[in-house]
Amino acid sequence: MKPTNEGRAHPHPADPGDLGRRVAQRRAQLGLSREQVAERGSMDPGFLEYLETTASPIGLGALTRLADALDTTVGNLLGGGHDGPSGRARANARVLLEELDPAACWAKIAPGGVGRVVLTAPHGLVALPVNYRVLDATILYRTTADGILARAAGSEVAFEVDQLDEVFATGWSVLVNGTVSVVSDEEAVRWFERHADPNPWAGGTRETWMRIRPTGISGRIVRPDASIIGSE
Repeated sequence: MKPTNEGRAHPHPADPGDLGRRVAQRRAQLGLSREQVAERGSMDPGFLEYLETTASPIGLGALTRLADALDTTVGNLLGGGHDGPSGRARANARVLLEELDPAACWAKIAPGGVGRVVLTAPHGLVALPVNYRVLDATILYRTTADGILARAAGSEVAFEVDQLDEVFATGWSVLVNGTVSVVSDEEAVRWFERHADPNPWAGGTRETWMRIRPTGISGRIVRPDASIIGSE
């Protein structure tokens, strides 16, 4: 008998098996076993294995728990909006907009991923996406030695990271302000390469390490309003 799922089934992703592949890929990125993810998401490991290897429906409740267990969103697991700009979902009236304190901001961006460096270039402000890591309350990323990001060394920059859930029209954004510099200490670079390499998606030769030392951090979150949901 194949494993069952909970609640109302959510529509399949566009391509059969895409959900399972995204779940398996995200689990591998986090270095988690199926058993660990299943425990986090309060589900049976056998069902998680079935989901990763077979195109099958899943209840919205289980899908939400799975997204939380994988530190991602339902929208990301379903692949929604991957071919267009984010944020096109209809606004949700059952949400709250709140500020994040510094500790919560750091917790949001600590896993690393993709953020945007905002800097002043000769032709004006630019925002460039980079793969980054967080280490000792600083932001690390790699770039080319002669690129626009390297030329910004010594200047004030902003760094933004966000996450959106297209299904529930919720999300968060964190903004870091600080000074960026080139990491010139060879011993530090070797340590970063072993333990904190952001592995740039852009590829190519990107051997110049940059570090943003924050002077401020702030953030906001749009989250479900528990008082409204709980009263229904």
